[in-house]
Amino acid sequence: MNGSQLKELLILAQSKSSESRSRLVENITDLFLSDQGRLSEHERALMSDILSKLIGQVEADIRRELAEALVKSGVDFPDVAKMLSNDEIEIARPLLERSKLLTDPDLIEVIRMRTDEHRMSITMREELSESVTNALIEYGGDDVIESLLNNHDAAISSRAMEYLVSESRRVDRFQEPLIRRSDLPGDLAYRMYWWVSAALRKQIISEFDIDPVVLEQAVKRAAKAVMVDKTSEDSAYVKAQKLVRRMHENGELSIQFLINALRQQRIAVFVAGLAELANVEFQTAWRVFADRGGESFAILAKAVGIDRSQFTSIFLLVSQAREGGTVKSPGFLKDILALFDSITEDNAKGALQVWQRDMAYQAAIEELEKTG
Repeated sequence: MNGSQLKELLILAQSKSSESRSRLVENITDLFLSDQGRLSEHERALMSDILSKLIGQVEADIRRELAEALVKSGVDFPDVAKMLSNDEIEIARPLLERSKLLTDPDLIEVIRMRTDEHRMSITMREELSESVTNALIEYGGDDVIESLLNNHDAAISSRAMEYLVSESRRVDRFQEPLIRRSDLPGDLAYRMYWWVSAALRKQIISEFDIDPVVLEQAVKRAAKAVMVDKTSEDSAYVKAQKLVRRMHENGELSIQFLINALRQQRIAVFVAGLAELANVEFQTAWRVFADRGGESFAILAKAVGIDRSQFTSIFLLVSQAREGGTVKSPGFLKDILALFDSITEDNAKGALQVWQRDMAYQAAIEELEKTG
């Protein structure tokens, strides 16, 4: 920028007319985008000061052009960028979506103070830190959070991810974006299993492994929770549990025994036997038995070593017992067998431990609420 250009800009800056102010901003914008627009440190500081003072006094369309020019040119005017990013959304959008001049504190301030439209624009950025995504989750509505989940370049903290998984039980549209994220831990994916669609259940089973180290830590935490047995001492369930526990200790509990129990409609004995073989609480096994989809039963069966032939017999008997004699279609059985074949034993055991842990947490929460 030569001396005459600088002098002209200073004259325009001193003028009080709206026309002069508009011409000033337009001239500065042209300088940003021209090949000769390289500014010295002094010139940049001067222009930044002028623009900061005049931004609020020029028309919206001029401010919009200025915002676009800042994004395209990359000229280092962070104070100007910060001011425009807090402007109305049509002006702020290009900066919020693409400008590298905005720092995390700048973005967090916009998230806290501006609208969901501003927050939505921020979710479109190529990279987002955990501090920014935490703010988006805290202040943003469901549309903002869904958009954030669809941005796979956004870093989401483990605590935030656990919160979003919990929220996905209430907000269905969070479910698919969560499951499609590569940073969703396997244990959280299997927690979601209980409230997602059949298609997403199959995706969880086929795509997610469970980190044994993470799982071990989680199970240790869960061990501190107290399971609450709500059944009375003389109930059929308690009697069934005592029976299968004694049989297991004597080496008499087998898959064939469970099949016979099912054929005799001794449902409590069958579920208690599954729980004993899988080393899970009765409540966890009962939840699997009551799940109409069948996928969770395939997981439990694979975890306890039931073979394909046994699984077929048991699955048909379970379906009839649970659904009043209704027989599953051949196509449904074929699909569930294909799913059974695709599940690894390690992943099945991991899934059971996740579900067991969640049942322990739920029981502990209910106990705290009861005694609180």
